[in-house]
Amino acid sequence: MKFSENWLREVVDVPVDRDALVHALTMAGLEVEDVTALGESLDHVVVATIVSAEKHPEADRLQVCRVDAGLPEPLQIVCGAPNARVGIKVPLAMVGANLPGGIAIKAAKLRGVESNGMLCSAKELGIDADASGLLELPADAPVGQSLASYLGLPDASIELKITPNRPDCLSVHGLAHDVAALFGGHVKPVQAQSVAGSGDARRAVRLEAGADAPRYLGRVVSGIDPSARTPLWMAERLRRGGIRPISAVVDVTAYVMLELGQPMHAFDNDKLVGDVVVRHAREGESLKLLDGSEPKLAPGFLVIADEARAVAAAGVMGGFDTRVTDTTTSVFLESAHFAPAAIMGRARKLGLHTDASHRYERGVDPALPVRALDRATALLLEIAGGTPGPVTVAERLQDIPEPRPVVLRRARLHRLLGLEVADAAVSRMLTALGMQVQSLTDGWRVTAPSSRFDIEREEDLVEEVARIHGYDNIPTHRPSGALALVPDPEERLGDMAVRGQLASRGWFEAVTLAFVDAELLERWGMGGQGVALANPLSAELAVMRPSLLPGLLQALSYNRARQQDRIRLYELARTYASDAETPRLGLVACGPAIPEQWGVPARPMDLYDLKGDIEALIAQGGEPGRWSFDAEGLPAFLHPGRSARVLRDGKPAGFLGSLHPSLARALDAGDDIQVAELDMLALGQRRLPKATSIGKFPQVRRDIAVDMPEDVAWASAEAAVRAALGPTLREVRLFDRYVGKGVEAGRKSLAMGLILQDDSRTLTDDDADACVRNAVLALENTCKARLRG
Repeated sequence: MKFSENWLREVVDVPVDRDALVHALTMAGLEVEDVTALGESLDHVVVATIVSAEKHPEADRLQVCRVDAGLPEPLQIVCGAPNARVGIKVPLAMVGANLPGGIAIKAAKLRGVESNGMLCSAKELGIDADASGLLELPADAPVGQSLASYLGLPDASIELKITPNRPDCLSVHGLAHDVAALFGGHVKPVQAQSVAGSGDARRAVRLEAGADAPRYLGRVVSGIDPSARTPLWMAERLRRGGIRPISAVVDVTAYVMLELGQPMHAFDNDKLVGDVVVRHAREGESLKLLDGSEPKLAPGFLVIADEARAVAAAGVMGGFDTRVTDTTTSVFLESAHFAPAAIMGRARKLGLHTDASHRYERGVDPALPVRALDRATALLLEIAGGTPGPVTVAERLQDIPEPRPVVLRRARLHRLLGLEVADAAVSRMLTALGMQVQSLTDGWRVTAPSSRFDIEREEDLVEEVARIHGYDNIPTHRPSGALALVPDPEERLGDMAVRGQLASRGWFEAVTLAFVDAELLERWGMGGQGVALANPLSAELAVMRPSLLPGLLQALSYNRARQQDRIRLYELARTYASDAETPRLGLVACGPAIPEQWGVPARPMDLYDLKGDIEALIAQGGEPGRWSFDAEGLPAFLHPGRSARVLRDGKPAGFLGSLHPSLARALDAGDDIQVAELDMLALGQRRLPKATSIGKFPQVRRDIAVDMPEDVAWASAEAAVRAALGPTLREVRLFDRYVGKGVEAGRKSLAMGLILQDDSRTLTDDDADACVRNAVLALENTCKARLRG
């Protein structure tokens, strides 16, 4: 949004300088992006008339002009502008002038001809970017008058970055309400009296787009003067607002948009056929736009049409065939309200971004079309004459939004802001913003104007008071009262303890995305397990992860592809199911078991290396006896002979093992990858340390060797021995495993040491022998074991 500073100051009293105004607007949420000073150095620049122009004797592209600047004698000026000609009025920088950019004007000789000044373009004067020729002034410009005085300079073009929720500030008068609230001024009303129709020319309007276009007004103005020129004051305001003047009719519609915020369009009435129809585009329908493009319109597009064809893309751009030209003498002015959702994104689909679409996408005041049409009619009649016809109004009142009152509680305002704002000040601020304010016992009932779509709830009003009062005027307070400290229970093993243990064993923490590709989950055999997102960022991030391993394996593959041969990655994060979130620990690893060295032969990491690291984590909880491993019920992505479930108290708490070779090949991840995933709720349980005295009586050790079926797990054998011997057994140590000669096929030999101790007496040989017999009997009954000789 660009606007002229002088124009704003004419609409509302601004009792501060430019810098203070810019700061106040920014602090009120209307960020100033750019300020371009105009006409700051135009002393000794006057209006002049070229009274003669002759070719320079020594240069084909130069002319020797005699210029009337209101002095007793004309001045001789050498000029190279292509549009320099007799009779036009132009700016003249006289000798002694210092133009923007450091150009000092002195008397000089150009190719041997004296020149006493310089005829200027708009760019040389610093008031526009046009450098194509001299700035031509209106024929009634007073010769000899200061150019700055004539053009209303100095001025500034101020550009604001308006947030999408403040479309009301996309006009000078909308912005003026905020300025009035900031500085305690009053907005001068727009002179937009109703213009009665004095002619019979009219055109009927039909609404066929439902709630997308609930209000459309139009009127015919016939008999206008096509040669009428836009007044200088209007053209300058348009230029300083970033709009190039084109013609009287087009400039009037653009001016009303800048002044009030209502986009308008003018059709050549003689090129319209029958009624004006507001409807949706038809299948395969195309429209040639003002910029010459001819896009195909999707059926959802809103268009303005006549009885023959579409003539404009509603809220975006007018059509080429019905445009106003230099011969147009009768126009149909439109002023409409379109639902923002009906215009949103349409311009982008056409590869456009117009002033109209910028406003309609954010929302235009539904009450504004009537005022805007009257204002445009009055300006057009003043500039180009003509006879206005009656206003044609088509409305769907049930689809036009109505402002609803919002209650602002005094206590709520004070609590959220942290300070007390006087009631009178609150009423003044909200009233200055164009709101209707009714005082209540505990606050105010506020009805926002129809232009303020963003006022929906109490917090919106609190924000208005905060920004007008000034964010920099709101004191900063430290939190008061005692902070509630959340205890860190000793019964839980913290994440930092897990991280520290893993770091000490050579693992590195990774952080992966919580979103994964559904196709990737299918490869892992987890299809349908994740939580699908309703609006994913992309197809590759469409599902919330049910496991940490897919993301970690991608990180491992990335590192492996970059010549990292020994990789240890873990992640502490949540996984997601349809009914719960679970904190888990994921681990992936590959490469040598230990870094390359001379003391130990190199070997690849295997299942037991990973198991050792997991057992170190388990040991931190102080209850390793409650944990066990078995090979039942494993995920399909694990190697069937090199993997195990992790159990706590017999309940699943995770798994570990080698990645299935077929999955590793499918993911192009390489060979010999070890993975594990553990439930942090189970892993995080810890037994509090409890001091006990060291046993007074000696331990006794007995070693036994048994053979048993190969498919019987050591965990089953250990559990049988512990159950048989009870508290007398302090520890059982597996120190040998043998298969081969002397052991039947399908069986294995396990040698274990039984550490026995009693707290009340010294165990005898008979006691130890009895324990051995009971242990062997339990192994025979439970594990089909036989004592080896």
